[in-house]
Amino acid sequence: MSPVERRLTQAAPDPAGGFVSAAATVLGVRLHIRQRVDPAPAAPVWVLLHGLAVSHRYLMPTAAALPGSVFVPDLPGFGLSGKPARVLDPGQHAEVLAAWMDAAGVGAANLLGNSFGCQVAVELAIRRPGLVTSLVLVGPTVDPAAPSAGGQFRRWAHDLLSEDPHQIPVLLTDFRDAGPRRILGTLRHSVRHHIERRLPLVQAPVLIMRGQYDPIAPIDWITHAAALAGSSARQARSAAAAAAAAAAAAAAAAGAAGGAGAAAAAAAVAAGAGPGHGGGGYGNGAGVYAGGAYVVWGAAHNAVTTAGGAVAAAAAGFVLGNGHSKVNDLPPYHA
Repeated sequence: MSPVERRLTQAAPDPAGGFVSAAATVLGVRLHIRQRVDPAPAAPVWVLLHGLAVSHRYLMPTAAALPGSVFVPDLPGFGLSGKPARVLDPGQHAEVLAAWMDAAGVGAANLLGNSFGCQVAVELAIRRPGLVTSLVLVGPTVDPAAPSAGGQFRRWAHDLLSEDPHQIPVLLTDFRDAGPRRILGTLRHSVRHHIERRLPLVQAPVLIMRGQYDPIAPIDWITHAAALAGSSARQARSAAAAAAAAAAAAAAAAGAAGGAGAAAAAAAVAAGAGPGHGGGGYGNGAGVYAGGAYVVWGAAHNAVTTAGGAVAAAAAGFVLGNGHSKVNDLPPYHA
């Protein structure tokens, strides 16, 4: 994370970077929402959903890089939102979000979730399809190959070895806000959810992403998830259009990152080339399509924090470039 991004993660409830904090009470739960509203009628609308044990804070690098109106709610019990006595499951979180979107007049939005937030996004898309224009799922949980709380905890511990240590203050604040009872309860709900059974029911276009070094959402699971999400003919489009969307997203990321290295990465994506280990760092601003999913170079599970510009560029390219598919013919990538 850059110094500017680090300040954004810790700014709420004070205004920063065009974002302000708003509050709403829906279904008896007080929600905190970090938001930036674009008044342009044609501006895209995004709702970002955080993962287990965290909050809006770690999503801010991605939120700041997205075009249009961006809303980043803290799920009930997390961050600056109220702390209901019960621990909500993905479907209950989706019901609260739908009620908030209705009350706030958000309308149909592009949902971008990370980790557990992907499970909530999928439930919202199934239960209230009229509220969801598209889904962008970054590191979706839970991989059926590790369907237990213990399996997920071991993967999370492995992931910490690849994460940017600048995240530590943000994560510690989020863990304190949520508390151990809610974190463990949410983890139990997460492993019982079976997202692999729910993905084929989604009617909205879906883009699935992962960080290059993400052990929580490994490439085999992401490839399978992309196939599940693309099992309906609604997702089909030409491979040429998919490659163009990938190239456009990478070019946008390169422009945001700046420098000859980022430009070279964009050219590599346009040519369908893989980067190897990307020259170090915690996310170097580009990626490549692989197995129907988008792999962000140099990032681990929290790509939304450490490679927010790359995640936002790929998501915007998918949505604004009519990239409504995961199907493409670029060479496979081996993490």
